[in-house]
Amino acid sequence: MTETTSAVDAAIECELRFLDPAVHTSPEQLEELLDPAFRAFGSSGRSWDRITLVAELRSRGATATRPVTVTHMKGVQLAPGLVHVTFDADSNGRRAHRSSLWRLCDGHWLLYFHQGTLISSGDMSG
Repeated sequence: MTETTSAVDAAIECELRFLDPAVHTSPEQLEELLDPAFRAFGSSGRSWDRITLVAELRSRGATATRPVTVTHMKGVQLAPGLVHVTFDADSNGRRAHRSSLWRLCDGHWLLYFHQGTLISSGDMSG
């Protein structure tokens, strides 16, 4: 396995872990995955940082967080220690294109940036 392949695989593994509803209810697990400088623009139009996202996911609780169906997940290493992951997500019928930047910090992959964009009904690319 090449360095590029292992970096992409590691970032994808972290992305899938981040999407796990069980992780959403654990501030400790979320903080292990989120870069201190984390920023996100959600498909809802809301903007998040690390503190506000952890608080929001924790307040929703386990029952409100549903599993997400993921398709078309792929990644590309943009530079050493930086991987871009893209995928489509379906959360209870709400479909979105998603894009994440993962960076390697002190031997751990951390989610630095995430963006979600709703998929329109006419979009056949997803």
